[in-house]
Amino acid sequence: MLAGLRDWSMPAVVAAAVIAVAAAFFFSRDRGPAPKLPPEEGSRAEATRFMSELMSGKVPVGGSFTLSDQHGNKRSLADFRGKIVLLYFGYTFCPDVCPTDMLAMAQLIDSLGAAGSQLQPVFVTLDPQRDTREMLGRYAASFHPRFVALSGTDDEIRTVASAYKIFFEKVQPPGSKVYLIDHMAFIFLLNREGKYIGSFPPGTAAVRMAEVVREHLLPGIP
Repeated sequence: MLAGLRDWSMPAVVAAAVIAVAAAFFFSRDRGPAPKLPPEEGSRAEATRFMSELMSGKVPVGGSFTLSDQHGNKRSLADFRGKIVLLYFGYTFCPDVCPTDMLAMAQLIDSLGAAGSQLQPVFVTLDPQRDTREMLGRYAASFHPRFVALSGTDDEIRTVASAYKIFFEKVQPPGSKVYLIDHMAFIFLLNREGKYIGSFPPGTAAVRMAEVVREHLLPGIP
C-alpha cells in the first residue's frame, strides 16, 4: 500500500487496494483498432495470483537484478544504492498507459527541484525483441534525461517482472501482424537500499506521488 494510506480504516484500505490493483491490470491493457484474443485461463490465474500477492503484503516483493542499460552497460539494482528508485515496467510501443506514467515520473522529479536528484527513475522493457538499445535510449530521454532504461533476455526480464509481481503477455489481434503486450502497470517505490516500500497504480498524478515521496527525502540534501 502507499504510505499515505496508513491512517485509513482497514475496510477503506482493503477497498482501495482492490480498486488500485484491478485498475493496474485492466486499465494497462493496450488498446488497438482491432479486438484482442481473449486471455488463456492459465494467464488469468497467474495475473490473479500476482495481484493477490502484491495486495496481501505477506509475500516478498522485488529483489536484486542485473540487466543491460540503453548504453549496453550491465546495471544492477545495487548501482542505485543511496537513491530512491522509481521502477516501472512497460514497452516503447505502449500507446497509452506507459507514456502517461513515464511523464508523471518525470514531472515528479522536476517538481521536487534540487531534491529530485535523490530519485532514480528506472524503466524495464517487457518487449526486448522490438525495444533495441537505441530505441530505449531515445524513449527514455524523451521523458527525462535521468531515466535508466533496462533490457535483457526474455528469461531475464520474466524473472525480474515476476519478482515484482508484474504479469505480462503478448497478444495479437486477429488478422494483425503486430502484437501488443498486456501488462500490469505500477510505479514501484524502492528505498535507498533497494527494498520495496510501496507502489502507485497507473495514472497516479505527480502531485500525489510527491506527497508520498517527500516522506523519504533527506532534508537539506539536494
